[in-house]
Amino acid sequence: MYDTDKRKLLSLLCHGSIFFSTAVIFVGVPISILLISDDPVVKDNAKEALNFHFNIWLYGTIIAVLWASIIGIPIAAILLIPFFLFQWIPLVLAILHVLGNTDQPYRYPFIFRLPL
Repeated sequence: MYDTDKRKLLSLLCHGSIFFSTAVIFVGVPISILLISDDPVVKDNAKEALNFHFNIWLYGTIIAVLWASIIGIPIAAILLIPFFLFQWIPLVLAILHVLGNTDQPYRYPFIFRLPL
């Protein structure tokens, strides 16, 4: 049996690192936890956090490219609010899920999953 407090802390660190996703260095937190931990739930949470990092970066890049083009500025302005909601609401739900249910990994909705 795995230690639930350790599982909770490591999973919380994986998902919590997304708060600092604009600093590219914080993607190293879930990567290092993925490599170090032997707990399958923690590994699944680390993979989900990595996938969410990559999705946030992808969507942010698309909005930045739209913003850089003169024609895309109104579209980018409209997409900013859903982007920020998409970035923060699932993250808070993931942290609450990790704190409440340590036996299941959290799955982010509406993201593209890379096979990690």
